[in-house]
Formats: sequence, structure tokens, C-alpha cells
Amino acid sequence: MIEFILDPNTIIAFFTLAALEIVLGIDNIIFISVLANRLPHDIRDSVRQFGLVFALVTRILLLLSLSWVMGLTETLFTLLQQDISGRDLILLVGGLFLLWKSSNEIYLEVEAQENTENESSAAPLQGTKRKLMLAAVVQIGILDIVFSLDSVITAVGLVDEISIMVAAVLLSVIVMLYFAKSIGEFIHRHPSIKVLALSFLTIVGVVLIAEGLDVHIPKGYVYFAMAFSLIVEFLNIRARNKKPS
Repeated sequence: MIEFILDPNTIIAFFTLAALEIVLGIDNIIFISVLANRLPHDIRDSVRQFGLVFALVTRILLLLSLSWVMGLTETLFTLLQQDISGRDLILLVGGLFLLWKSSNEIYLEVEAQENTENESSAAPLQGTKRKLMLAAVVQIGILDIVFSLDSVITAVGLVDEISIMVAAVLLSVIVMLYFAKSIGEFIHRHPSIKVLALSFLTIVGVVLIAEGLDVHIPKGYVYFAMAFSLIVEFLNIRARNKKPS
């Protein structure tokens, strides 16, 4: 057992997979942060923590049922000469849901900002916090399943040992838990970053739909475009802060 843990191949595989899981988890953090920022302050942290813990549980359960997960890649039916598997259906539904949710959030942020400010202050009066939290949890759960499926299939393609997969997933979620609050607060303080993040989620939704239709779009291009846009926006924020008020 110790020899297996100290094996350089095991160590390299573990850190490579953990890094990849953290990158794939960025989508999760952004979605959870955007959703949590719509809730009353006293339950935001609970929603963030629950969302990431749910993602951890989902990924570990999927890893422990690999035979079922890999069975999802088998064709269920053919539509317009396109083979559709269980995985394709999940990605299509998740992608459409993400497109709808991110587009709706962009509208609320850009077009209906004044209305949402009034609604956010009145939200606790119109509905109980439990209902608000339940609605957020359901939406997070739907996307967690989609992102977790994508993450697990990626892990299976890189590593053979389930123990390495579980350990890498556990480390990635711990890192995300640590940074989730600060990322959420930063997005909340900077509306331009929030719109950029929502635009990124829209692109992720399109990528999920494309993958559901067996059209592969390298995610490296998506993440590079997002990183470049973020760097430009950080420079804009720095320039605005330097201007005399």
C-alpha cells in the first residue's frame, strides 16, 4: 500500500487529475456563487457549502458505480441519424438548463437591475428562506449531476485506480470549498465580472449541448477565452480604481 502511494506514477496521476478536477469545478463554483448571491446573506454560505458537498457526494457515488456510468455511453435510440445515449440526454438537458438559467440571470443583472434590487429586499417577506434555499438547492443539484458526470468520465479516461480518482475529487472539492466564498463575494462586488461569468456559463451550456450531439469542442479554447477576458477585466477594474474620484 505504501509503495503504491509513494509510486511516482501514482503521485503524478493524483495531482494531474486533482488539477483537472479543480479546473472543471470552476463552472460549478461560478454557478453556485451566482445563485447564492440572489439569496439572503444569512443562508448564502450554507447554500455554497451544500452545493459543493453535494457535488463531492455525487462524484464519489458515480465513481463507485463506474459500470453504470460507462453504460450511459451506450446508444438508447437514434434521432435524425444521430445516436443518443443516456449521457447525451443528461448533457443536453443540463446544457439547455444552463443556457436558460444564465440567460435569465444576465437579463436580471442588465435589464431588470432595479427590479431585482427591490425583489431581493422583499424576498424574505414573499417567501420563507426555506423555500428560497430549496429552490436554489434543486437548481444546484441538477447542474452538479451534469458537471459530475462530465468530471467522472474525464477521470476514467486519465486514471485506472478508483482510490486515486476519489482522493483527487476530494482534494479538488476541499480547494473549491476554501475559495468559494471569496470568489462569490468578488463576483457580487463587481457586476461586470458577474456578467462575464454568466456569459462564460452560457458558453459552457453550448459546449454541453454540442457534446450531447457528439460534437467535441476542446474546453481548452473555452477556458483560454475566459482567462483572457478576465485578465482584461481585471486591468479595467485596476484602471478604474486608479482614477481620482
